[in-house]
Amino acid sequence: MKHFPIRGVLVPLLTPFNDDMTVANDLYVEHAQRLLDQGCAGLVPFGTTGEALSVGIDERIHAIEALVDAGIDPALMIPGTGLSNVADTARLSRACLDLGCAAVMTLPPFYYKGVSEDGLYRHFVHLVETIGEDARIFLYHIPPIAVVGIPVTLAKRLHAEFPGQIVGIKDSSGDWENTRALLGIDELIVYPGSELPLVDALDLGAPGCISATANINGGAIARLIDACFEGDSERVRELHREVKRFRLLVQDYAPIPAQKRLLALSTGDERWANVRPPLIEMPEEQGLELLKTLRREFNFEIAES
Repeated sequence: MKHFPIRGVLVPLLTPFNDDMTVANDLYVEHAQRLLDQGCAGLVPFGTTGEALSVGIDERIHAIEALVDAGIDPALMIPGTGLSNVADTARLSRACLDLGCAAVMTLPPFYYKGVSEDGLYRHFVHLVETIGEDARIFLYHIPPIAVVGIPVTLAKRLHAEFPGQIVGIKDSSGDWENTRALLGIDELIVYPGSELPLVDALDLGAPGCISATANINGGAIARLIDACFEGDSERVRELHREVKRFRLLVQDYAPIPAQKRLLALSTGDERWANVRPPLIEMPEEQGLELLKTLRREFNFEIAES
């Protein structure tokens, strides 16, 4: 595919909800286009930041169709499709691939804990066989949330056996040594799940990162990656220091409600503050305090789409 692998910052899109808790596809399209206009390289609909496990299969498909219908290139998308069983994961993955998405990103089967690596291996083999030979899967390693992880040895084994189908991994472990080990697997595409280790990851061959805070700071992360590719070491140090400082400030809050509240305040559309249960909206006064801090420290504004 012409954009594959996607090089730059990919955004795990926040999912906006109407007041009746339906997906607000108008805001979704607007937000995605705004981020691409800011320099973000790709979109990851329905990852953890997108409240994916609170959104149904058909809702996800309809939202991705809305992006495509609005003229957003599906080859720039890697939707999250990981569910706790092969049948649903395969159905959602098949729909995304049929829409032209670059690949899909799948969690391990996360309900049963303490399972063996062989059990996880059998799950992914079954998933590849069910999706079909044209499957393109990024594994999603996020043990702080899923508890069940994807060991480096399993990623290597799956990629070796299915190099055309198990193409990469997003590492949201927060463990740099784990990310480094994954980057040592020949031809496996590795995206760290944060901008914090981004410079070191790019040096070892990562094409970019998938970062939650790209929803509100995507332009700055994109400029950092551009500086890395251009070899401007002084600018890299300056930009990396600032994007790390921004992320660490935001992640001290509940990041999903916080970023949504910031979007509501910045765009004037209160629907952005909505989250699906069991999450709880950030109070407006707390959001105003955070917004004031970001404006003071970073001249923060949400650019118009």
